[in-house]
Amino acid sequence: MAPAKAKPLATTRAASGGARARATDAGDSRPLRRSRCGTLRDVVLGALAELKAVDVKALDVRGLTDITDTMVVASGTSDRHVKSLAERVAQRCKEAGFRPYGTEGERDGEWVLLDLQDVVLHVMLPRVREFYALEKLWTGGAAA
Repeated sequence: MAPAKAKPLATTRAASGGARARATDAGDSRPLRRSRCGTLRDVVLGALAELKAVDVKALDVRGLTDITDTMVVASGTSDRHVKSLAERVAQRCKEAGFRPYGTEGERDGEWVLLDLQDVVLHVMLPRVREFYALEKLWTGGAAA
């Protein structure tokens, strides 16, 4: 039996060519956490767009794992950019009332993971992202 595939959420690019992404529901009827700023996913994607994250992908993994609902993968142009992106997301989430549960990798800045419970964010340098290919892993495109 083939493993289930993550449903990619709809993403859009800003007219200026930025990596702004807007996520939409992919048919799952489970309620999304809401705040005065919208869903947690929207807060994360908005913060990434503010600092011009590159190649933002939001994957709906609700049918694949119980650890999170959405996996967001984005790239930064340098280790400083990667760290800044993760810091901005954490800052915006706190402002919206969502508490980050943990952060890993911020010291080196090649790959920063931010656990927000319902959303897990991976911000990476392009070469690290290409090597680990998380999108392929969660969409069933990687060899087992």
